[in-house]
Amino acid sequence: MTRIDPAPTLQAPIWSEPQRPGHVGTVLAAIVGIAIGVLAVFAVGLYLLAGLGPAAVVIAGILALIPFLIVLLVIRWIDRWEPEPRPALVFAVLWGAGVAVAVALLFDLGVSLTLAAVGGKANSLLQAVVQAPLVEEGAKGFGVLLLFWFNRRSFDGPVDGVVYAASVAAGFAFSENILYFGRTLVSDGISPQLAVIFVARGVFSPFAHALFTSCTGYLLGRAAEAGRSRFAAIGFYLLGLIPAAILHALWNGGLALSRDVIGYYFTVEVPLFLLALAFVLVLRRRERRITRERLTEYAQAGWFTGDEVALLSTWTGRRHALQWADRQPDRARKRVAMRRFVRDATRLGHARQRLLRQRTGVGRTPDEQALLQAIAGDRRLLVS
Repeated sequence: MTRIDPAPTLQAPIWSEPQRPGHVGTVLAAIVGIAIGVLAVFAVGLYLLAGLGPAAVVIAGILALIPFLIVLLVIRWIDRWEPEPRPALVFAVLWGAGVAVAVALLFDLGVSLTLAAVGGKANSLLQAVVQAPLVEEGAKGFGVLLLFWFNRRSFDGPVDGVVYAASVAAGFAFSENILYFGRTLVSDGISPQLAVIFVARGVFSPFAHALFTSCTGYLLGRAAEAGRSRFAAIGFYLLGLIPAAILHALWNGGLALSRDVIGYYFTVEVPLFLLALAFVLVLRRRERRITRERLTEYAQAGWFTGDEVALLSTWTGRRHALQWADRQPDRARKRVAMRRFVRDATRLGHARQRLLRQRTGVGRTPDEQALLQAIAGDRRLLVS
């Protein structure tokens, strides 16, 4: 099986058993990262239990779970075309819920101790519009930067950056909501005030943190797509913090200063959210176009038929493919093989896109060859 260069001359298909690309370093990084995230979540959980009590944490956790699941469902919808590896998404959520929250709490504690030592007084408005946006977005965005550094094989472009950033933000918002809901429960019990806080955070703004951090994720995705180095990605990370912190400050400042919070929400925040949604739709369409264009090049070299490219690069084609698998005698086995065929072909398209962006040192041509072999095996299983 020959190497595929930006100007390809591909060899004819070789029918072989699937050989999934893997990398020991990536697996090790995932294990270490998830372990750190679990420890951080455990530490944050102990802090919440000590400050709020078990009953308040349980009730607040149930309430916080509602917006958390809503955000995860939307992330899953965004990530449907080329799903990211589960370990990477788990790390992202744990980083947000544990490490990023711990960083924000420790920084806040440090500021409080420093002010107490010098006889100063905390400024709640300054904390809301300066400290919180910078510290929280810096901590959340750094988790996405770590995924860029250690998960480059699955970090292809802006959609991936948005998905990872939104996952980090979902975890962060979950822990933060437990804190807010729990404090209200401790001070007021199950009261109208708790309902107001839940509506404000769980109904009106479940996507607020996801919107902020996605700015950083998008720019890191652009860095990945352009084949930037790990060092250069730091600049994209810092650049992404600017709009992320501004949007965060705009949200916090609006809630703190506006006399008409509902009016502010519908005139400022809702349009921003709708604009972000439209932008995500554009990114998703672009992702499908890349898949079609790259797989067409493989079809010209004999790896796919024209019908297969249409099947793999449209939602309608993928749906028809799964319906075909469901009509086969061994439907369960065929459906699994078809899902794998679609997944491997989509990853192949993005692997080739990396080569076109001169990212051979990141994607590694052996990965591309392994995907080609896996696709050949997938096809063999489907037609057997």
